[in-house]
Amino acid sequence: MATSPSPKKVLLPIVAGTEPIEASIPIDILRRAGANVTVASAGDALLVEIMYGVKILADELLVDCAAASYDLIVLPGGVPGAANLGGRATLEGIVRKHVEKGGLFAAICAAPPLALASWGLLDGHKATGHPWFVEKFPPKVTAVDANVVVDGNAVTGTGPATSMEFAMALVEQLYGKEKVEQIAKPMLVRYEGGYSMKELNSVEWHCSGTPKVLLPVANGIEEMEAIILVDALRRANADVVVASAEDGVVVTARYGTRIVADVMLDEAADRAPFDLIIVPASSKQELKMHARW
Repeated sequence: MATSPSPKKVLLPIVAGTEPIEASIPIDILRRAGANVTVASAGDALLVEIMYGVKILADELLVDCAAASYDLIVLPGGVPGAANLGGRATLEGIVRKHVEKGGLFAAICAAPPLALASWGLLDGHKATGHPWFVEKFPPKVTAVDANVVVDGNAVTGTGPATSMEFAMALVEQLYGKEKVEQIAKPMLVRYEGGYSMKELNSVEWHCSGTPKVLLPVANGIEEMEAIILVDALRRANADVVVASAEDGVVVTARYGTRIVADVMLDEAADRAPFDLIIVPASSKQELKMHARW
């Protein structure tokens, strides 16, 4: 009887200052593809506060991953996250050993120049990165103006807005184009140039002062939708409260990302009124919210 192949193993390290979108989208997409993704804290604790106050509970500490082998290692960017990753000798050793064995490796945003290139692992490669950081590439790296660049076993991307394209490129490298199509269709991911959606219900909304936003979360929530909303709204300086509808502040999202809420939902009620309440999708999440409201 034929046995099914073992899932691809992926290592994605996070650290203080990691960009939430650039971490959460690859985690989500790669797990949808069937990969076994280990989110590893490059610090001393599993709980990591990344950019914009997003709190993630990692699966393992990076130091405990040194002896393992992976099919892919992915470095998210962020400021100062990319530089923090680049300064971790343990991570450099893991990635260097992986690359020397011919393994697939990837980075996005500031991580290609501030981590991979700083270790000399992009020498002789074409690569891209965030426009603010491409000048940090050394002369041995050929900088390319593209959203995603695949050159040999190296995959690089530009930033938060291209994280989906970057993640799909990683799936293609691991599994092929057919798997990408399987994932993209139900997610409504489109690549056609100039594609736009018409607004069906035009609404003008105003608030005075700093907007107060409530984002309730529960087990089974779609992690990309939650984290992208928090990231974007906090970039705009909104006061976003992430509230857990579970029995504790740790919520396990649909594809295994463990998000740590700011408060419990009952505590959030004491902070009302809110200017905006957003409920990210997931059938389990919606049922939980309906029960709590």
